[in-house]
Formats: sequence, C-alpha cells, structure tokens
Amino acid sequence: MNTYLHRGEDRGHVKAGWLESYHSFSFGSWYDPKYMGVSALRVINDDRIDAHNGFGTHSHDNMEILTCVLDGAISHRDTMGNEGQIKAGEWQLMSAGTGVAHSEINNTDTPVHLLQIWIIPDVKEAEPNYQQISLDPRNDPNKWHLIAGPDANAPMHIRQNAEIKSAVLEKGRELSVEPVKKVNYVHVISGVIRIGDQEVKAGDAFVFEGKATIQATEDSQFIWFDLP
Repeated sequence: MNTYLHRGEDRGHVKAGWLESYHSFSFGSWYDPKYMGVSALRVINDDRIDAHNGFGTHSHDNMEILTCVLDGAISHRDTMGNEGQIKAGEWQLMSAGTGVAHSEINNTDTPVHLLQIWIIPDVKEAEPNYQQISLDPRNDPNKWHLIAGPDANAPMHIRQNAEIKSAVLEKGRELSVEPVKKVNYVHVISGVIRIGDQEVKAGDAFVFEGKATIQATEDSQFIWFDLP
C-alpha cells in the first residue's frame, strides 16, 4: 500500500437544495476511479442538512453505516422499530445485514452537521442491528476514544476486523498511532495536525501503515480508522 495524503479539495462536492456534502470517496452522482475507498472503508460523506429537511425512507443491505453527529441533531426511524434523535457528540451504527429501511430527518430549526461513514462488512446477510452511544471526544481531549470495533468490549460492535477511534487534540499535544490491524486512515474533522512530515488539515486524510505520532498544530478533531 502506498502512503498518501488525500486532500480535502479532491473530494466530491455536491450542493443540492437542502443538502451540501463533501464525498471522500465516489458516491452517488460523483465518481472518480482514484477514490473508491481504502481497505474496508467505502464512504465518508461530510453532510450539512438544512432545517426541516433530510433523507426520506430508503433501504440498505450488507453495509455497516456509522453516523457521527458533530453539530445539531438528526431524527432516525427504521424498519427495526428504532426511532429517536442522534445529537451532537453521539454516534449511531446501523448494521444493515439482510436489509433495513430508514430515514434521517433534521426536524429542528437549525442546520445539522454530520459524517456518514460506510464500512464493508466481513459477514454477509446477517440480521440487521442498531446501536447508539454518546461519546464526545471534545469533553475529554488528548486521548483516543474507541467508538466501534470487532470485539465484544467495544462500545459498538462492527462486523469487520476494524477499529474506529476518535480524538480531540489540543495545540502542541501529541498522540501515538499504534495500529492493531494494518492500514491507517486518519480523517481530520477540524484543525490542523502533522503526521511525520505531512501537514493534514480539516477535510484531509492521511493513509499509511505502521506506527506514527500525531502532533496538533492547532486544536484539532479527527477519526482514526484502523483497517485490515
């Protein structure tokens, strides 16, 4: 695998009425054969949804769908019987398995900012499952927070040999990347960090193997995907 920097400006940009989205990987009407995912990571969509708008009922199957709400709140409803809000600082994992239909609507008076993340599962045609946790790294900075993993002790169980961790790192502080799997994909939500000699800013991602140190040039928030 080649080490490379995936610049935010190389993402797909879609502005369609109530939705503005940046696609790290090919999605919907935006297609670039250079950006089809990394390992099992298939989608990172950085979405901003206007008030009283959203995604109507639609279906998924055989995909692990992770939602990270950064600002605002989104209302979820699905055919498994789950219904409620996902608020800023909360995470949702919907394992679509054999198939599930759901809607994600911003029923509030303010915009919502969230990340939609898709990971290809290593188990097909499993029973659909829903998980939701509150874990905001902004409340406990300068450390890794495990969000999802393949083991039973992870806050949310994902059907893939991968771990997803998040952190807020204050300016001048450092964090170590010590992968358990093989491929590291570090996506920056806000701020600027350095990994080796690479400067990685909001919207960028850095892909590499092996251990590394992350240094915060300014207060920063990011997600680390430890992938097979």
